[in-house]
Amino acid sequence: MTTNLIPRRSLADEVAAQLQQQIALGKYKTGDQLPIEPELMRTFGVGRSTIREAIKILVNSGLLRVQQGLGTFVEGGEGIKEPLTQRLKRADFGDLEEVRQLIEIKIAEKAANNRTEKDLKEIRQWLAARKTAATGNKLEECIDADIRFHTAIAVASKNEILADLYKTFSVQIRNVFLTTHKDTTDFKVTQNLHEQLLKSIEAKDAKKAWNTAAKIIGHTAQ
Repeated sequence: MTTNLIPRRSLADEVAAQLQQQIALGKYKTGDQLPIEPELMRTFGVGRSTIREAIKILVNSGLLRVQQGLGTFVEGGEGIKEPLTQRLKRADFGDLEEVRQLIEIKIAEKAANNRTEKDLKEIRQWLAARKTAATGNKLEECIDADIRFHTAIAVASKNEILADLYKTFSVQIRNVFLTTHKDTTDFKVTQNLHEQLLKSIEAKDAKKAWNTAAKIIGHTAQ
């Protein structure tokens, strides 16, 4: 499945992104003071609260600093990255999906090697819930069960960083799924592949788990 939909950004996100681009292009350099709020409001055509929220985003990312009574200054234009959760809010769907898919392949492989019986019980539970929701065309429940299924696999991988990454990405992926799926058809079509993935993890067949996860991704990416 293909889509050109991009998750909706808030006005503050848009302004923060434009300010970040201006800094990256050299309009404002390290140590420069930003224009005062009224001027920024006129430049971007937004209200005071939006400007303040955009500044807050960039301060939290380390790109700006606010000196009380003096103004807002560029802290540094190189090597600065937003907190991941903030960055994902304005990410392109294709970028989100690509990283999610890479993570899902790896966690499937590692889960096959490291899963416990407790992990398998959790994975089975959410796979069954996914099937029930898909059959009943309960889209939101189906999306939640699908994400919990893959999250349980991530936990079973025993790599806490991978698991945390998947959980972080899944918040935005859920929002995108709710936009791009009108019913549970795709989830019903891929149910068999998900059941095969469970079986390969049960069998501790890491290679098959990797290949099955890749097949799932190959289908959902069409």
